[in-house]
Amino acid sequence: MSTMKGWGLTARLISKHFGTLGDLVSQSIARYDPETATRADRDHLAERLRDAAQKLATARASFTREQADVVTLRELIANDEKALLTLSDKMASGQISEATVSLFCDELEANTKRLPLEIQEQDDARDYMTQLQQIVDSLSQQLAQFDASAKKAIQGLNSAQAQKDLQEMQLERQSQLTGLAGLQGQSSALSALTKRAQALSAEADGLRIVAGIGQKPLDQAAEIAAIRRSVTQSGNTAESMLERLRRLSAQQKDATAA
Repeated sequence: MSTMKGWGLTARLISKHFGTLGDLVSQSIARYDPETATRADRDHLAERLRDAAQKLATARASFTREQADVVTLRELIANDEKALLTLSDKMASGQISEATVSLFCDELEANTKRLPLEIQEQDDARDYMTQLQQIVDSLSQQLAQFDASAKKAIQGLNSAQAQKDLQEMQLERQSQLTGLAGLQGQSSALSALTKRAQALSAEADGLRIVAGIGQKPLDQAAEIAAIRRSVTQSGNTAESMLERLRRLSAQQKDATAA
């Protein structure tokens, strides 16, 4: 007996602690993945609705049978009561025996006594069916409300997540802008780049000056050479023209003498 009590206590402890553990795990999952938890809750509610609907279908069939039994029994009693009017005459004329009439009356009395029980079973079946119908209607309404509430909740969750993402993006943008401002004011790398650019610009200016100085004598020499070429070309042209005039004059004289 003590062993059985020990096992019973152990079973209760396991049920208590593991049941609590299951609740804690379910709560953790619900916080971590609310959409999956929502689907699990809906599946549970839908399963209850399916179970109630199956029981309702069975109850309807049972009520239909009980109702049919009552209708059949009432018809049988009514027909037997009509037959009572002719039984005495038939028994008097010898068409039917007294034993048969007695059996007939026994069945009529038994059926009459059984009718209230059949009616009670029919009423009980109707009440059970009605209660199940109410449960099914209630569960159907709960499921519809659950779907509407879940849809609204998920929309709210998505909206809140979108707002959170937007705020994070704005904070990130602000951080980037602040970082860029800090780099512009404090970064040694940017300062080095600026100084390097200034140094290169100064070197370029110096090279330009040196190149200008070196180019000036070359330009002057080129100008002098150009002057000399112009003088030489002009003298060659005058010389050529003079010789041409002399040649033409000589030719003219020769022609006249001839």
